[in-house]
Amino acid sequence: MKQQLLLVVLLVFVAAAGFLFVKNFSRETVWRPGTPLDKERVKVGVIFFSDAANATSGYTYAHDMGIREMQRAVGLRDDQIIRKYNVSDLSKSEIEHAMRECVSDGANIIIATSWGYMDICERMAVEFPGVIFAHASGFKRNETNFTNYFGRFYQPRYLSGIAAGLVTTSNKIGYVAAMGRDNSEVTCGLDAFAIGVESVNPDARIYVRVTNRWFDPKGEAQAARYLIENGVDIIAQDTDTPNPQIEAQAAGILGIGYNNDMKSDAPKATITSVVWNWSAYYIPLLESVIDGTFTTKPYYGGIKEGLADLSPLDESLVPPGVAKAVAAARERMESGEFDVFEGVMETNDGRLVGAEGQRLSDKEITGGMNWYYRNIIEP
Repeated sequence: MKQQLLLVVLLVFVAAAGFLFVKNFSRETVWRPGTPLDKERVKVGVIFFSDAANATSGYTYAHDMGIREMQRAVGLRDDQIIRKYNVSDLSKSEIEHAMRECVSDGANIIIATSWGYMDICERMAVEFPGVIFAHASGFKRNETNFTNYFGRFYQPRYLSGIAAGLVTTSNKIGYVAAMGRDNSEVTCGLDAFAIGVESVNPDARIYVRVTNRWFDPKGEAQAARYLIENGVDIIAQDTDTPNPQIEAQAAGILGIGYNNDMKSDAPKATITSVVWNWSAYYIPLLESVIDGTFTTKPYYGGIKEGLADLSPLDESLVPPGVAKAVAAARERMESGEFDVFEGVMETNDGRLVGAEGQRLSDKEITGGMNWYYRNIIEP
């Protein structure tokens, strides 16, 4: 009898929980394809792999600044934004738990900011057709409620390579990379940087050190120190924290930051930074949901769209003429006269990539770039 009573109580509890969930995630909060969603009913869940609440720079910080700018531009209340910090992109259970919490709290848009969130987004988009899932940097999507977004950050990477190539005196430039050559997202940026360096300094070489983690403060610092000990006089990076720039400053050399302008973190070292302005995507994303025009067509913006850019050069740290050279290359890029990955390119293992008179497609750049350019060295 006690077991039966316990079973009844359990069933009642489960039913009540389900009722509360459905009530919370009601037709008032569910998004429907092709249908406008009242701005007052919009609720955005944002998943971060590190803590932006106390950060002043880095990948997560740059995304959160984009979310804040979107909130101001669109006019959302604070209670319409749900933030989930420190959600490991290596833990499927953590990712799913964070997303489910957002949905249960009424989120009808989930913004997932890391590559490692992609597969969970794909699965949950099927389970929750009334929620939009927007995933940064990945390639998966569906035709109704799951999209991906990223940008041509390799464009400002190329420009920063020009600066590095003109500034170096040792012709040894260090690069702290989050992932190795098999990750196209990181590799396309490194290759673009290397091509930019070579365009103004064919004698320079780029020495890459890989952390194999998107967010690894200690590992990023160690990688930078290793490169500095091996004689580089500039440290560029494709990692989350400003630690490589801080290490550069401590060693009395120069650096190129990433994600946001890291000048405030290392003012004596950082000559410029490759920066993201994520609001360039987040604002039109929210506007499209509100006015009913949202589609899952992937977004891939660059300098022209204002998504990726180069922070102002500190001309007190660079020789005369560097700013002019960067500006000239930028003008050619924006006009369409020039693209980074065009023509025949040689890899550092002697292969040839590309074709004369042709440019690599976005698909080839984002999903098929597993080679290093010829002036890149893996120490």
